[in-house]
Amino acid sequence: MILNTTNVENRTNAYNLKINTMKKIITTPNAPAPIGPYNQAVLSNGVLYISGQIPLDPASMELVEGDLEKETVQVMENLKAILEAAGMTIEQVVKSSIFLKDMNNFAQINKVYGSYFNEDTAPARETVEVANLPKFVNIEISMIAEV
Repeated sequence: MILNTTNVENRTNAYNLKINTMKKIITTPNAPAPIGPYNQAVLSNGVLYISGQIPLDPASMELVEGDLEKETVQVMENLKAILEAAGMTIEQVVKSSIFLKDMNNFAQINKVYGSYFNEDTAPARETVEVANLPKFVNIEISMIAEV
């Protein structure tokens, strides 16, 4: 049996090219740098997947703590900065996932979160209480947006 390595190489190159054109990494200095092996966001086939954001100040990489509303504002501003880096707005968000350390904080967080959206066009969402979050924060939010 003779293996035609040229065809295999051509298919591999075509596959790599397809992967590279379908997936674009989005980064901005206006949101916290990743603290692990992930990216701020990935744009693939017209859909932006934003990694979970916690209340880190992007300039200092220090946590915003002590006031749940300020923490939520910081998270939302980080998400907005990533959307803007991708050339998008908050209105293009189609799905949000909110992770809370304590569901008793839902009303405070929901008030701030809701102020960023038009109620008639707000994205789908789930909110879940979790045992713990990175850096032991109170809130983390991830989003999916569409071009």
